[in-house]
Amino acid sequence: MPDLSGIDWDDAFANGPYIANAMGYPDLWTDLAQNFRNTHPRKELDCAYGTHPREVFDLFWPDEEARGLVVFVHGGYWLKFDKSFWSHLAKGPLAHGWAVALPSYVLAPEARLPDMTWQVAAALAAAAEKVRGPIHLAGHSAGGHLVSRMACANAPLAADLRVRVKRVVSISGLHHLEPLQLTKMNDDLRLDLQQAVEESAALQDPAGGIDTVCWVGAQERPEFLRQTRLLEECWKRKGAHVRAVYEEDRHHFNVIDGLADPGSALTNALIG
Repeated sequence: MPDLSGIDWDDAFANGPYIANAMGYPDLWTDLAQNFRNTHPRKELDCAYGTHPREVFDLFWPDEEARGLVVFVHGGYWLKFDKSFWSHLAKGPLAHGWAVALPSYVLAPEARLPDMTWQVAAALAAAAEKVRGPIHLAGHSAGGHLVSRMACANAPLAADLRVRVKRVVSISGLHHLEPLQLTKMNDDLRLDLQQAVEESAALQDPAGGIDTVCWVGAQERPEFLRQTRLLEECWKRKGAHVRAVYEEDRHHFNVIDGLADPGSALTNALIG
């Protein structure tokens, strides 16, 4: 492991203390998501992809035949939240004719990061059985880590599913996990060096044929900017089609808002 001493890594990964009214965001997300679920007519809720109560996903259908499948994976440092906070983020892709699946997954400390990677792959496979066409993935923060893992050459995806994955948008994603071993979060994450390396997309080879977008708010913490640059630079050197976008006037908690807007740059980056 490289020498990462001399840095307060708990502070480096802390977002809330640097965002105005940070404590109000979960309630806002809950209300927006619930209102969307109550009003969107075409939906399948709590579709099982495994046996654990959290191994379920919600699927929202567009009015017309779906052009393909978007899967959004939530964040929360692998420690909190579930699919129910983010339903409204389906609005943007739905307006363009894409079906949208939002999975939950088993959180730490009950699960470890490799378990979550396999769970997201299983959720993707189950949703893909319901929706034909290309698959585009988006994830925020820890979810950005999990979708970038799906774009790695060693992702646990069957060959016929892998070829359907055409685009991955990692929003404020975590792509280099070694520093997390030096945080208090690791009491629950239980990352060892081998897992930190194997689960770091920036340290893995990219899969071929996937367009990867690293999207981050320009006002985010320096560590999230570094993580974004690192994945772009590492994967470009390995021949991947990857680009980074630094969205002005956005921080870690509002950078995802564009997914609820059909005309936003983020939605257009996701659907292509």
